[in-house]
Amino acid sequence: MNRSRRARFIALFILVAPIAILVVGGIVMLLWNNVLTPVLHVSTVTFWQGLGILVLSKILFSSFNGRGGSRRDYWKQRMMWNEMTPEQKEKFKEEWKDRCRRRGYGEAEVEQPGAGS
Repeated sequence: MNRSRRARFIALFILVAPIAILVVGGIVMLLWNNVLTPVLHVSTVTFWQGLGILVLSKILFSSFNGRGGSRRDYWKQRMMWNEMTPEQKEKFKEEWKDRCRRRGYGEAEVEQPGAGS
């Protein structure tokens, strides 16, 4: 992305993001007040409480990476795995074992069946 295009993107983001946050927060507030209040007899919420509910639900049920849940990627990974040769699968497994060891998730010592009893 060149500089002028990046600058336009940033300017557009600065203009659109607050508007989107206000609109979505208002929608949450309206839905809460018009659906949950009559059905579940809960108290009404203000705009800021609606925005807080939105942020809390985002934290609890999603992630902030913008890709949504992991179920969407599951089938893509499954297809990739099914198309690998046995050698590629073994190499992939070894690479992930090395990554996990580097992060401190070393392999737990597994007791071999029939050994030392």
